[in-house]
Amino acid sequence: MVSQQVDEETPLLQSVPPTTKTPLPWRQFSVLLFLQLAEPLASQVISPLIPQMIRHTGITGSDDSKVGYCAGLAYSVFFATQALTILHWSRASDHIGRKPILLIGLFGLSASMFLLGLSKTFWGLIVNRALHGALSGNTCVLKSILAEITDATNFAQAYAYSSIPWMAGGTIGPLIGGRLAQPADRFPNIFGRSEFMKSYPYFLPCAVPATFSAMVWLVMFLFFKETVSNRQTFCQLFKEFRRSDTRQRSTDSVDNEHSSTQGKDDASNPLPVRSILVPSVIVAVASYATLALMDISIRSTQLLFLATPVDMGGLGLDPPRIGNILSAFGIATGMFQIFFFPPLHARLGKKVIYVSSVASGIPIIIAFPVINALARTRGLTMTVWLLVASQLALGVNMNLAFACVFMFIAAAAPNRRSLGATNGFSQMIVSIVRTFGPALAGAMFSFSIQHPRFAWLNYYYLSFTAFFALGASVLLPRQGL
Repeated sequence: MVSQQVDEETPLLQSVPPTTKTPLPWRQFSVLLFLQLAEPLASQVISPLIPQMIRHTGITGSDDSKVGYCAGLAYSVFFATQALTILHWSRASDHIGRKPILLIGLFGLSASMFLLGLSKTFWGLIVNRALHGALSGNTCVLKSILAEITDATNFAQAYAYSSIPWMAGGTIGPLIGGRLAQPADRFPNIFGRSEFMKSYPYFLPCAVPATFSAMVWLVMFLFFKETVSNRQTFCQLFKEFRRSDTRQRSTDSVDNEHSSTQGKDDASNPLPVRSILVPSVIVAVASYATLALMDISIRSTQLLFLATPVDMGGLGLDPPRIGNILSAFGIATGMFQIFFFPPLHARLGKKVIYVSSVASGIPIIIAFPVINALARTRGLTMTVWLLVASQLALGVNMNLAFACVFMFIAAAAPNRRSLGATNGFSQMIVSIVRTFGPALAGAMFSFSIQHPRFAWLNYYYLSFTAFFALGASVLLPRQGL
């Protein structure tokens, strides 16, 4: 049998499928699914609340046209601080293990959500969103664990099941946020006499995901089994990072000598960041970044569109109705991925699915002005609601692109011990993109409201992001996992 040399260009997951399907490790995987629910629950709870929370702080006065600017900043600051820290969390998980980083992330998520509910000013809201982003390293670590406990035969199935917590969070979160906001007004018999609930009308919906994250922390501490062998201590990690920085400042000849002796140990040692920047990783990350820019811009616009009055370019819905819409979207997304993604992946391949999913963004964008035009002339008729439902259905299909691009990134990683760094690098780039995406989308939306002759500017920007993502998809390989 001829041995195969492993280097930075060797794909982590080979394209030749094994003959038998590996069963999923359900004991470990079920704990992972429980952990995954914490992040979407927290993010979706505040989705229907952000416009109302911003108005409540008084930062916009009585001018609803300014809400878009502030909402964009609130979303962007999360991704800005995440971009500054996510690579460090991911690289640390390659060295000291996944479990310590997950526990730190869960603690940060719980604390930031409690503090968000206690925020009474706009800048307090911004600070807590920044804290949440800075301590949000779990997303990349979870992707690394998923690739570590699966192989090419069961990765698609595992990812389909991984949509269950996102479906649950996307369903329950908006309902919690929409129904429990301002409890003193909504439930006067229970909270009407509570001065605390009157002073902090958004604490109750924020406290639910915060408490759940604390429960998940305990479950992870007791039952999660570490997936990284040969772990280092924090002190050893600090010394290793210092040596790594010293090597990066050394001459190219030293780097080349290090690379030439690395082949034997690649499979068991994490690689430095510079060594994971191979063409396959760069192409996959570029596709992920352009997809994320399109997605976050559309999602940010959609939330503003649903909450903005009809005469100003939206639909004028209240938080409970927005929560219901987002919940329905979460259910549809999860069910579609569970039942249809594995067979579609087996039949069509991930590149075909990815390109068609990205292309769904174009009709989604076209639907915004059409829906508003009908609402202006006819009101919220059945036709309007059917178009909203069609737009959401296209969004369900668009979400399949994320499943595919995560598979491309996992396949491009040089080795398993560098999964954290590879996912961390990709998430860092995507976080930078998402820092500007919501801010640009929110600013464009508000600017188009304030200046009617530029009413279509926001949709031109969204169309640009869609065609940009389609162009990047051409570079992806046909195979890879």
